[in-house]
Amino acid sequence: MAIDGLQVSAYTAPTSSPEADGTLAWNDTTIVVATVSAAGAVGMGYSYADRATAALIDSLLRKVVLGRDALQVQAAWSAMIHAIRNLGRPGICSMAIAAVDTALWDLKARILGVPLVALLGQVRDQVAVYGSGGFTSYTTAELQDQLRGWAAEGIQAVKMKVGSRRDADLSRVTAARAAIGGAVQLFVDANGAYSRKQALGLAGRFRDLDVTWFEEPVSSDDLEGLRLIRDRAPAGMEIAAGEYGYDSIYFRRMLAAGAVDVLQADATRCAGVTGFLQADALCQAFALPLSAHTAPTLHAHLCCAAQVARHVEYFHDHVRIERMFFDGALQARNGVLRPDLSRPGLGLELKQPDVEKYRVYGNPA
Repeated sequence: MAIDGLQVSAYTAPTSSPEADGTLAWNDTTIVVATVSAAGAVGMGYSYADRATAALIDSLLRKVVLGRDALQVQAAWSAMIHAIRNLGRPGICSMAIAAVDTALWDLKARILGVPLVALLGQVRDQVAVYGSGGFTSYTTAELQDQLRGWAAEGIQAVKMKVGSRRDADLSRVTAARAAIGGAVQLFVDANGAYSRKQALGLAGRFRDLDVTWFEEPVSSDDLEGLRLIRDRAPAGMEIAAGEYGYDSIYFRRMLAAGAVDVLQADATRCAGVTGFLQADALCQAFALPLSAHTAPTLHAHLCCAAQVARHVEYFHDHVRIERMFFDGALQARNGVLRPDLSRPGLGLELKQPDVEKYRVYGNPA
């Protein structure tokens, strides 16, 4: 079953309001959508990445994939990894591979007439989510309203951003805890904004507010710093990082350094479904849990097939984009996501007429 087509487009949609975290601010989100075809079936994958990612798929990955057997996904993945050798693995290259690899897995599942989670080997029928947003650009009232809304939907954990206004972080976390009450877990994410000593000082004060998850308290490149904070953080507080991992070597180094209590991985960054499952295998080897970073519809399938997956980040931007762009986008109910077993592959179809106005790369269908 030879792959006979590969198409790619990129779309940029404005955020619902200005957003910021501890180290960055943004006003829009770009999604790169790749489709591959074989035997009369079409598979689709996506990555949240710059339009340059789409150009790389067009200029390099298309010729690597076309003509290959649609059922031999790992062979195509290995060929793409080889093809980008001189361009560098992290960043755009891995995100481009991610979109195509996901599309290839989706295509294989559609050819076989099964949902993606079944093709991968289903371990569980649902995965928990945690509500994620709480941007530092929000007013206190906006922060409380968002977190309170997730709690009202039955989501048992919520995450907020910290770090861009450090003098206000404790008051914002206090306000967040007041909004959700004592029964819902509260996570904070600094996106690497703090120094080691700042993070250590705040860890205890956050724990006094029953914060149970401290994400990227320092840069994820500072493995010694993450290990220091993990060793000295209060009991009951987990240190998490890994969302900027683009390959299994990165994840192995982070785990071998003892830098995290929970590894995060993002299939839209770490070279797709194939790369995400490699992260799951590493977590098994190091006896640590895995958490999926954003892209909830995609990660619902992967986490229900992963051995040690704990939960999926139900990220405000990506929940919104996936509902806007795809028929079949999953919605959390009572705090969990369940893959739709009645639809083959990821179960997604692009809402082509609706999203055309956001196109920034590629030709209209």
